[in-house]
Amino acid sequence: MLIRSGKIQFLFWTAFFSVMLYIWIVTIGLQTFVLPDEKPLELPQEVIMLMFVLYGLLAVALVAGTIISTMINNRYYMKFFSIFMMAALATLLATRMMFG
Repeated sequence: MLIRSGKIQFLFWTAFFSVMLYIWIVTIGLQTFVLPDEKPLELPQEVIMLMFVLYGLLAVALVAGTIISTMINNRYYMKFFSIFMMAALATLLATRMMFG
């Protein structure tokens, strides 16, 4: 069994939970706003609040991963978190343009 340092373990699990949060956000958005048969007259406030909280957790995880990977100079995770942060922000802006 390969044993990694605590810093690399932290980066791995932060990356894992960031991807899981992103998939959760996309799934909720698709199920609520894109795929339903009937369009609701008003936006469901509970879903919007859940997505707001999930985007906040995603932002915290991405910033933490970026800072830690920069501090220990791990190029792989620096690239991963910076590209993933750009993808998450692009998704947020695209969603805002589509529904705003």
